Amino acid sequence: MNSHTDNEGQQAPNDVPEQPDLPVPSTPDVDERSESSEGERPPLPPRPNTLSLLRDEAGSRATLQAEATTAISRTEIGTQSPGNGGSAYSTLAARGLSKGPKARASLGQLASPRDSEAGDSASIRSSIPNADAGDVDALFLDFAATGSDGQEGHATGLLEFPEFAADDIDDDGILSEFEAVGELNEDGDNEVSLLGRWKAKRKHYVILSAAGKPIWTRHGDSGLISGYVGVIQTIISFYEDSNDHLRSFTAGDTRFVILTRGSLHLVAISRMMESENQLRLQLEALYMQILSTLTLPSLTHLFSVRPSTDLSRPLQGTESLLSSLVDSFTRGSPSTLLSALECLKIRKQHRQSISNALLKTKASSLLYGLVVAGGRLVSVIRPKKHSLHPGDLQLLFNMVFEADGVKAGGGENWIPVCLPGFNSSGYLYMYVSFLDLRGDIENSAEITKDESVAIVLISPDKEAFYDMQEMRDAFVEQMEKNGSLKEIKIAIDNGRPATTDIVPGTVLHHFLYKSRANVQFTMSSYAPEFSSLTRRRRLMSMYNNLHSGIHAKNTHVKVHHCISRSASSFGWVTPIFELYCIAEPNTNRNALAQSASKIAQWVQREEERLFIIGGAVF
Repeated sequence: MNSHTDNEGQQAPNDVPEQPDLPVPSTPDVDERSESSEGERPPLPPRPNTLSLLRDEAGSRATLQAEATTAISRTEIGTQSPGNGGSAYSTLAARGLSKGPKARASLGQLASPRDSEAGDSASIRSSIPNADAGDVDALFLDFAATGSDGQEGHATGLLEFPEFAADDIDDDGILSEFEAVGELNEDGDNEVSLLGRWKAKRKHYVILSAAGKPIWTRHGDSGLISGYVGVIQTIISFYEDSNDHLRSFTAGDTRFVILTRGSLHLVAISRMMESENQLRLQLEALYMQILSTLTLPSLTHLFSVRPSTDLSRPLQGTESLLSSLVDSFTRGSPSTLLSALECLKIRKQHRQSISNALLKTKASSLLYGLVVAGGRLVSVIRPKKHSLHPGDLQLLFNMVFEADGVKAGGGENWIPVCLPGFNSSGYLYMYVSFLDLRGDIENSAEITKDESVAIVLISPDKEAFYDMQEMRDAFVEQMEKNGSLKEIKIAIDNGRPATTDIVPGTVLHHFLYKSRANVQFTMSSYAPEFSSLTRRRRLMSMYNNLHSGIHAKNTHVKVHHCISRSASSFGWVTPIFELYCIAEPNTNRNALAQSASKIAQWVQREEERLFIIGGAVF
């Protein structure tokens, strides 16, 4: 069992210190360093395994652009095998990624103040390399996409993932993840069968107090898993007694990640392809969902008065919110993976018309006004001095579109909610009204999530319900007059574009593109390759693997190319954007690079339709 704690500064006796990044001498036989004071030269650092590439003829080197965002030298290309002989990974460390002035975040400084990605402070504009032969060669140079045995892999079908047995899950398997385990009988004679179902789940989320009291679990109940909660608490306490905090450990193919916040321990247990950092982000979102119900002062007060407080009672009624949130993680959430929001693709002038209508009808007590279509932001207005936290918006979207309570209520809803990113100490009040674009209000419950359009108006005044209601009516009237409702419906019906709609004949099957400056992302349609839940889950597993590889700690890799027996994936990170692509196995590397470059150029051309840049303020 491998564990990871906060005390990472000490080095194990057998650990080999990491070699610093040193330039490779232009001539292997010449040591250009000066002699030491004793007259002896210090030993040379280990030669990189790509040194043989230096002996290639100079003519084979492609000419790099003067201001390319991915200027790569041959010695910065490495090939590594995961050990199964079925896939090869090429990682290319990009140089010359100059960072521009501090980026302006969308929605009026939407970026999280806790965002750890330094690249998010980059310029909003970037020149995308043209996809000519020279640029493609500069991106990949002479790297040969081969397996560890030097032979090219053989395709077994896109995203079948035979090498990833832990995530090889069929339709019945993924659907069973969301089925209830069941309840214990009064005499407890079904405990063994229930525990069998519980153990069969590939992913668990458990919340317990520092006193070891179970608070919430996604599968089963506190009575069924109390023994396992006790084991988890014992392991955590063992490290805390040593003035340490257990962060994660692995047992076989199962990863355990622990997030401690105050008197709460949030635990994720996963047998899916997810890194520690990805699971930790999910636990952070789960913690914020708890704060959205209780607020931080209330939570702190409850445990300060009584450390053994049963928090399940104050959280009663919010179980569906917690479950819907973590189920979205299990299905695969691009928004959570990228820590970004998705916007509805719509013409700039149409988005401006919607924003102007919101501003024109704004109530005096309004703090934020949003129009959201199926979890994709259409328009937002805000005060000049207040920004929106992406995590807060994700919580709102989960509450509005994923949980059954708000949608089932129909009509209008008035909900107290804490937005931790805005203010974790108090409540705001959210007015939610769903629009029926089909003109059949009686059957609004049958409208799918992607077809749902909600008006969300947020006020600090708990008595502002009627003001928000009046604003909503006036706003809808304005949109009917200027044709905005029709344009929203057209944009929803158009859906996300297919990769072939963007780049005809492209080898790409799917892509994710994050604008780091705007903290927003766009992606291609799941159809037709990834329409089923199982294939979508496997797609997200590939993205998880790609994302964790390119964002690993202490890495300077900015281009990541992975070739497995089932798919080719490509990750490209600059200070301006992140691009992740999936293609068939053994896809020609030049075709892959050209398609990725064309996707980046297309997003740059369409960015005012794809993203909300700046937002409307009052």
